[in-house]
Amino acid sequence: MPSSVSPPVAADAIIAAAPAFETIYREHAQAIYYLTLRLLGNPAQAEDATHDVFLKAFRKYAAFRGDSSIRTWLYRIAINHCQTLRQSWHQRHVFTQSDDTDWFASPAATTLSSASPGPLRVLETKELGERIQKTFDALPPEYRIILLLAADEHLAYDQIATLTDQTPDAVRGKLHRARKAFAQHFSKTA
Repeated sequence: MPSSVSPPVAADAIIAAAPAFETIYREHAQAIYYLTLRLLGNPAQAEDATHDVFLKAFRKYAAFRGDSSIRTWLYRIAINHCQTLRQSWHQRHVFTQSDDTDWFASPAATTLSSASPGPLRVLETKELGERIQKTFDALPPEYRIILLLAADEHLAYDQIATLTDQTPDAVRGKLHRARKAFAQHFSKTA
């Protein structure tokens, strides 16, 4: 059965959308990478996932209704994609002993370590980052996503509710429980 859109028209639509989407990519790629990195825990996998997210978004760009912001739409695609990836992986090993990258450190921790560049401070910062990441990984996926969106992305309850298909009150309650669970797990890793 022939398509209702002829190939030249579809190609024209793709060509017309490319410059606008390039701007979207430049503005949001870093945030999406950081989100996928926090959800997947591996820089290489996060980079691949970021590319997959933007590829999916580009393919569906014409169908974007504008009910939410572009960033919210991209976050929803990224969260769904990362959940699918995590479910499909049989092994949940996030880091190897040979992983020397210090991507655990938050921007604030990086600032602290650059202010006092002593080796002891660098080691403490890295150990704290690893401890935080292990605690974060021990939480249920729903808590990880809500904590990540609230703490790292600084999204409001309404925005998180939109991304997670919940009410703002449900988000508020789950965020409280997620913070409590994080504190309990974190105190056990000391």
